[in-house]
Amino acid sequence: MATTLTHIPGTVGVDEAGRGPLAGPVVACAVLLPEVFVLEGLDDSKKVSKERRETLAREIEATCEFSVAFVDIDEIETLNILWASMLAMEIAISRLKCLFSAIYIDGDRIPKKLVNRAEAIIGGDGKFACIAAASIVAKVARDAHMTELATHYPEYGFDRHFGYATPEHLVNLTKYGPCPIHRRSFAPVAALIEPKSVLETSELVLS
Repeated sequence: MATTLTHIPGTVGVDEAGRGPLAGPVVACAVLLPEVFVLEGLDDSKKVSKERRETLAREIEATCEFSVAFVDIDEIETLNILWASMLAMEIAISRLKCLFSAIYIDGDRIPKKLVNRAEAIIGGDGKFACIAAASIVAKVARDAHMTELATHYPEYGFDRHFGYATPEHLVNLTKYGPCPIHRRSFAPVAALIEPKSVLETSELVLS
């Protein structure tokens, strides 16, 4: 385990993956580490290679209590991405089948149902082992889901960029237009939908 990470037995760490992409769900994970816990190389998921993340995720899942929650496109569009992320965290916590003494959440917000039960830790995935573990599992789970979705929408390359606004994704989004898993309210996607909506409205008026 990285020396900079603090391990507090009995504490659940919560983090999300997928707040920024243009497509796909947002995913949250809650992790309770065992009292004695050593995992070499554990760190914030953004600082770990894809191969190492997948190895760490397997080890975390084999040795820890954890729960993963997906919140899909419709909820993201209804709630907005912030509150969809909060919902995913609430669901992940609710699915844990173990006792714990505290909840640490990465970031500066606490989901409404966890107020007075949880503490928000800015940069928590680089400070606490339980949050780092949650960030790893959430990221790996979401990447695997996007890789599966790529088989249904192969033209977008979701198995390479996982829905983020990379140059490849933006080119393919412009070329093929949004698909059902694109977040319609996100600016690059909305910009492609809006002209069509305006045209359709004009045609209805003229007819």
